Amino acid sequence: MAGILDSVNQRTQLVGQNRLELLLFKLGGRQRYGINVFKVKEVLQCPNLTSMPKRHPFICGVAHIRGQTISVIDMSLATGGRRIQDVENCFIVITEYNRSTQGFLVSSVERIVNVNWESIQPPPVGSGKASYLTAVTEIEKELVEILDVEKILHEIAPISADVSEKIIDQKAAVANEGRAIMIADDSSVARNQIKRALTPLNMEIHLARDGKEALETLRNLAETHDPIHDWMPVIISDIEMPEMDGYTLCAELRNDPKLNKLHVILHTSLSGVFNQAMVSKVGADNFIPKFNPDELAEAVQTAVEQALSATK
Repeated sequence: MAGILDSVNQRTQLVGQNRLELLLFKLGGRQRYGINVFKVKEVLQCPNLTSMPKRHPFICGVAHIRGQTISVIDMSLATGGRRIQDVENCFIVITEYNRSTQGFLVSSVERIVNVNWESIQPPPVGSGKASYLTAVTEIEKELVEILDVEKILHEIAPISADVSEKIIDQKAAVANEGRAIMIADDSSVARNQIKRALTPLNMEIHLARDGKEALETLRNLAETHDPIHDWMPVIISDIEMPEMDGYTLCAELRNDPKLNKLHVILHTSLSGVFNQAMVSKVGADNFIPKFNPDELAEAVQTAVEQALSATK
């Protein structure tokens, strides 16, 4: 298991090809789960865990790994299942989400599989808001569930989505009236966080659950708003999304004469292993790691002002 991620830095060639690699794991039962390899820093046998006073019920302790103290979250318990037993024979998946490092306790880790984003589908209809699924796919005729890790982390340590008063420019908010912005993200938690952060900018906010839905919506809007970039100057897109990832969405926008002037901000939790060269390759304008509401709101307002200046 120690070498399962040794070649992670060589996997960046998948980026921009609408492909990803999933690390498959189990939580005590037969069900398989997946997590994007790009968010995984390390997989290791569970070390001795130190108990924490007044810790969140989902946190089973802290681990001291390579000079760093990391909170370890029981992935099964955090998603509504039973507490994982026989911890000493389990594994910790060390990840980096939203500018922080955390560990997830899982029962077993299987292997890494290469899949196409087109085969990653949104959660089944009826899964409900309480579901921890962000997507599903089929591997070897078995359903693999991809968990909404951002939702898990938000429930343990909520992130404020409020923007500082110093960031809000009332004159700019007045100037923004009548304009719109698109947010594309497969996590309902992330969409709501971004929406709350940008609401003070006084723009009409359109939401999409993945890149494909965003692209179809933008193409439809472009038929009634010409040129669309005057009305909707900015789009914020996650990178990891079912059916069409953010890189592919950006490339599609740049190849569409009606959409190629949209200012694209890639906003993702893939901060630890992000390939900056790919941003330029697909034609994105900016990259912001999740989640700092001030930084995001300021970047959006700057992009809007630049777009408005260009049209004068």
